Amino acid sequence: MKMKTKYTIQELALLGLMTATLSLGKSVLAFIPNVEIVSFLIIIYTLLFGFKVLWAVFAFVLLEIFSYGLGLWTVMYLYIWPLLSLLTLLFRKIKNPFFWSFLSGIYGLAFGGLCSIPYLFIGGPYMMYTWWLSGLPWDLTHGIANFVICLILFVPITSLLKKLQSGVLPG
Repeated sequence: MKMKTKYTIQELALLGLMTATLSLGKSVLAFIPNVEIVSFLIIIYTLLFGFKVLWAVFAFVLLEIFSYGLGLWTVMYLYIWPLLSLLTLLFRKIKNPFFWSFLSGIYGLAFGGLCSIPYLFIGGPYMMYTWWLSGLPWDLTHGIANFVICLILFVPITSLLKKLQSGVLPG
């Protein structure tokens, strides 16, 4: 599959809007521990726009770095969010909202485990395991919230974005 290298003004604007909603979505829910809409948005954007979403994902990570500075979390974000997009691409033919809610929930549950990978290189398997284990209650909250958010929003947001994508504005 050949990736397109030139983008139209509309595509660049779309990438900017995706980046902005990822960043704004994260900020709006930041006051609720381990509840986020970024996973949902990455899944939806990937299903509708394919590989293009990776530009928005990396731009989102860059905005996060500008906002919060560099840290170990930066390394985590550089593989966690693109991985979700790639997993979504792998299963993109599945249209069932429950499947996507399940994937989003499992991803939230696995988030701490994925974040613990750098600790394997910093302090070995014990450090990785204990860091991941100490965050399991937060991962449980993350997984449940991701599942519920995706289950509630998948159909209406997908429908809205498809209408917008085809040039038909609602209302």
